[in-house]
Parts: sequence; C-alpha cells; structure tokens
Amino acid sequence: MAGETAIEFRPASVDSGDGAALVTAMREEIAAIYDGLDLDGAQMPRAGAAELGPPGGTFLVGTRGGIPVCCGGVKRLDERCCEIKRMYVAPHARGQGVARALLAALEAAAGELGYAVARLDTGPDQPHARALYESAGYVEIDNFNGNPVATYFAEKPLR
Repeated sequence: MAGETAIEFRPASVDSGDGAALVTAMREEIAAIYDGLDLDGAQMPRAGAAELGPPGGTFLVGTRGGIPVCCGGVKRLDERCCEIKRMYVAPHARGQGVARALLAALEAAAGELGYAVARLDTGPDQPHARALYESAGYVEIDNFNGNPVATYFAEKPLR
C-alpha cells in the first residue's frame, strides 16, 4: 500500500516474545474458524520450536514501524522439500500486502536453507489464503502431511 512503512523480517522464536504472541492470536482465530481446533492436537502436523528452528527450519516475525504484524515458519520435510507453517497476519495489517510479503520472505528463507520446493496447506474456511497461494504460483498436489482439516495442499518450486 502506498505510503506504508516497509516490513522488516527477522528470525524469532515461535514459543516466546513477539512470535509467541502472534502464534497465540493465530491459534485463537483458527479455533474460532474451525470450531475449537487445537493446532497442537495429536492429529495435527507438528510445527513447534523444534520444527521451526535451526538447522532445518526457521521462524520469522515481520514488523512495520516496530510493531509486529505477521509471522510464519519453514519446516523441513526432507532434503529437498520444506513446508510453510504458521502464517499469520494481524487483523489490523490485513489487506495491505503483508501476507504476500510474508510468503515471499518465507520462500526466500527456505531457499537460503537449501530447499528446492515449498509446500503448504490451508483449510476450506480460508479461501483468502488459497487465493494468495494460487496467485503466488502454488500448484495443488495430494495431501502430503496428513493434516485432517486442510482441503488444499500445494507446492511451488523455489529455484
């Protein structure tokens, strides 16, 4: 959006500080959208500090004017593929290109970690997420992670 301060991305922790605050907000929103769904439930793919940290992953927080506005992580699937997880944009920052910038930053981080392909998923009640992923070049694939809530699974070559 014209006149907006650029978003600065930095590595962070998914379980402390700004990262934890954003992920908590995301968990609450997902639970409201999907009737009490617990993202850390036994049936859900893992995406905690162990998965979204070195050496095979990372977690980023984006700030604008010093205020945290988004977060997301990269999780190792195998030597070649990673998964983008925990993408979230704070409500006050939506509709301003923040999600697209976050996705690009996560793809760049995945490339720096050596991955050739990024994968992701989203559920049926998040059509805006699916539209973003499709517009960014993601192509639908079969269920790759066993997420019982997701209905859209996709991947994109990073190089």
